[in-house]
Amino acid sequence: MPVERYWCEYAWLPEGVTESVVIEVDGQRITGVGHGGPDGAERLAGLTLPGLANAHSHAFHRALRGATQTGKGDFWTWRDQMYGVAATLDPDSYLALARAAYAEMAMAGVTCVGEFHYLHHAPGGVPYEDANAMGHALIQAAREAGLRIALLDTCYLTGGVGTALAGAQVRFGDGDAERWAARAEALAAAYEGQADVEIGAAIHSVRAVPAEQMGTVAEFSHRHAAPLHAHVSEQRAENAACVEMYAATPVQVLHERGALGPRSTAVHATHLTEVDIELLGQSRTHICMCPTTERDLADGIGPARALFDRGSPVTLGSDSHAVIDLFEEARAVELNERLASERRGHWRAAELLTAATAAGHASLGFPDAGLLVPGAWADLVSVRLDSVRTAGATRHSAAETVVFAATAADVHSVVSGGRRVVKDGAHALGDVGALLRSSISLAQG
Repeated sequence: MPVERYWCEYAWLPEGVTESVVIEVDGQRITGVGHGGPDGAERLAGLTLPGLANAHSHAFHRALRGATQTGKGDFWTWRDQMYGVAATLDPDSYLALARAAYAEMAMAGVTCVGEFHYLHHAPGGVPYEDANAMGHALIQAAREAGLRIALLDTCYLTGGVGTALAGAQVRFGDGDAERWAARAEALAAAYEGQADVEIGAAIHSVRAVPAEQMGTVAEFSHRHAAPLHAHVSEQRAENAACVEMYAATPVQVLHERGALGPRSTAVHATHLTEVDIELLGQSRTHICMCPTTERDLADGIGPARALFDRGSPVTLGSDSHAVIDLFEEARAVELNERLASERRGHWRAAELLTAATAAGHASLGFPDAGLLVPGAWADLVSVRLDSVRTAGATRHSAAETVVFAATAADVHSVVSGGRRVVKDGAHALGDVGALLRSSISLAQG
């Protein structure tokens, strides 16, 4: 494969936004970054960023967009509607839906997704002939859409603290953590040595995994040096049930079971105590904020800045895919802080871009991505600076303009792992809107 050369009008390098940058790519990796003219190189207008990492996704939730926006309710009423979609999918329909959702992510500049995967089995909880058929479908979908994937295989054993699985939930369960681990080991073995796939683990939540079972999941992560993610303190009711059962908060329970640390990610982390914040920060556990979902479900606003200041890297996810736009997620972290504190200026644009890029990739097991430097994955995402949202940007204001004004629609070019995925705003798969319409129709029955 010949070396590709890209000329970036502006590029966000480790030292900041730089003009007239030439990036050389050989195969899947960046081999050179320097300054020069556009001669002999493909021109990338606007601001070119490293690929974005969507650190928390439930692909099948994409079928819920718009359908859950009528009437009133809270997280728990939304969850009932989510279970309705979960009950309908099989490996073929899930492949179609996930491929379309991942293609939408690619068009938004995402080059790696963390898929929090718990839809494991057939209706009634009966395993498919290949017990990992649904996981294989997700990995195939990501590859066809042009993304790397961290498949975070999720242990989900109970329907609530001390209650059995019921209804659609029975599709999620393996019976106990040992049987979950046996299935996850088979999945990891199937993708061993494949650079574009990371098989990680997830503890769904303290609601769904009894404390005595969590150690087995953590051990899988330690044995494979793989990511370990968990939903944490998303709802006050979750915290109350946890304290009643364990006389400890969810963060404290996870800490006691060895589930916190630099390879771990606490998703949401919305309703925390000061002790929780210290435990997460001192253990260097990542925090994945999903502001568009957290506001859509009326969850609340998490203490992102306090967690970051205590030592927790912050990452971003689109979670339920109320929208898929990592720029919106990034700016919402700052804007939520403003609403909660009545003050401005909590996060610099560069910090929020790091959350969307290098920190997110690292939390998914790809520490060699998210930077425009030699040796990194060749992920180049170019954002227009001449749209009605971004026009007027200069080199000095380009990063701030992208974070606080651009949308996914301003992404015009995506190279993912050296592969051209999006050009002139169009995905290589064709009409992604049509793919979404047809796959959502199947998912909704």
